[in-house]
Amino acid sequence: MKPIHVDRPVIVEGKYDKQKLRMIMEGNIITTEGFGIFNKNEKLALIRRLAAERGIILLTDSDGAGGVIRSYITSAVPKGSVMQIYIPKVKGKEKRKKTASKEGTLGVEGIDADKLYELLLPFSQEGGDVSAKRRSGGEISKADLYTYGMSGADDASACRDKMAADVGLPDGMTPNAFLAALNVIMGKDEFCARAERLFAEATE
Repeated sequence: MKPIHVDRPVIVEGKYDKQKLRMIMEGNIITTEGFGIFNKNEKLALIRRLAAERGIILLTDSDGAGGVIRSYITSAVPKGSVMQIYIPKVKGKEKRKKTASKEGTLGVEGIDADKLYELLLPFSQEGGDVSAKRRSGGEISKADLYTYGMSGADDASACRDKMAADVGLPDGMTPNAFLAALNVIMGKDEFCARAERLFAEATE
């Protein structure tokens, strides 16, 4: 696999995540050192500056800890400067670890390299046209989520989780985070087609 060139800095949690990304991409990769970011004002200042100047890609684990780190960084940088990428929740344990994580899922370092390549390709010099194709039909809106019961309904959370599982996103996402993630990986046309299929399956 030939490494792709990613212009925006990619923020990950730890050094093993960084090592994994080095297999598939060339560019600036910055670690938060896990929860260490909460005590490292200099590193947060660097991330904030990079976000303001170039924008950043945020790629944390899809578990509770990763969510906390993601929220902290997102709230600390200028609005609209973060491109959120989510790995799917996959049960398993990294080879270097004796035991699985608290939630029993793989982190960035454990996810298949081909999947990480696919997630980062639209943001690389080589994959610009991939991103354009994914946006067919324009952006997905909050109204679209409402139309398909993914917001504003009693079972909206369950509906979002069902769609999340279908497209490889983690469950338990808020409507705003879910919408932002969907708009990274697909356009309105694909979203509506998937939602129609899932809705039809639910009523059969």
